[in-house]
Amino acid sequence: MNEILKNIYDRRAVRKYKNVSVSKDLIEILLDAGRMAPSAMNRQPWKFYVLTDVKKIKAFSKEIAENAIKEIKHVSPKEASEVNLSSFHLSTMINFLKNEDHVFYGAPVVIFITSPKTDEWGAIDTGMCAQNIMLAAKALGLDSCPVGFARFITQAKDYYKLNIPDEEQVQLAIIVGYGDEQPEVHERMENNAVYL
Repeated sequence: MNEILKNIYDRRAVRKYKNVSVSKDLIEILLDAGRMAPSAMNRQPWKFYVLTDVKKIKAFSKEIAENAIKEIKHVSPKEASEVNLSSFHLSTMINFLKNEDHVFYGAPVVIFITSPKTDEWGAIDTGMCAQNIMLAAKALGLDSCPVGFARFITQAKDYYKLNIPDEEQVQLAIIVGYGDEQPEVHERMENNAVYL
């Protein structure tokens, strides 16, 4: 199989990491891969805020988890029933509640990706950027996972320490490291293409 396709098929969302740091050189390669993503009108709206301090990662993870739980408590039963549970896997929720690091799973690198609040295509552009980073990580022998809960970082008391300007919004974070698990492939839907 073509190496690029193999990389796409082999990449998994890994939520358990070895206690091994990732070199700055490798992180820079990942960011360069992210920078090569397409973007609307080539605006390249993304900015990267890279966290490698394990104590800070754990502290932010704890705060994000607490803020996310507060947010979930305010969801009405009707809203909860409208949520697509497949996007909030039961096993992930169980791990979220029992894992010591509920958000960043012990990963040694967290890359927060932002875009300007005024950029209507920012979320799409940063999504493509994030996919490039995750595929590059896999190609380099690293594992990764996108973290949507990272948006709750703005409610953390130490959020200001990330030096993210007010005009930017955190779209998501990517955690990166040397994986300590090999998740199985989830079944993929195949009846979702319409040829016209």
